[in-house]
Amino acid sequence: MFGIGVPEMMVIGVVAILVFGPDRLPEFARTAGRLLRQMRQMVTNAQTDLRNELGPEFADLDVRDLNPRSFVRKHLLEGIDDDDADALDKPVGSSMDLMGDRPRLPAGQPAPYDSEAT
Repeated sequence: MFGIGVPEMMVIGVVAILVFGPDRLPEFARTAGRLLRQMRQMVTNAQTDLRNELGPEFADLDVRDLNPRSFVRKHLLEGIDDDDADALDKPVGSSMDLMGDRPRLPAGQPAPYDSEAT
């Protein structure tokens, strides 16, 4: 959670006891829990309102998809891995297969040039 391990949490707890005292610490913990619950409720309501306003086309909308990094990863790079796996499954043929019915040029012969094509 936020890159904080068990030792750091223990240090924060000890400092909280020293600063707030054992009498007021339960009150602060209840207040923090209530605040966290209210924040979660606000986020849930905002997500629900967003889905309702966007309509049924976006019923499967996940707010995390709106992050530009995850959007690019999901919508642009998602199919790339599948294409690579399909290409690896196909056997590699001769160069004649890759070029169609065209024959290969002998070594040292220049490629054909069409002056009207440019």
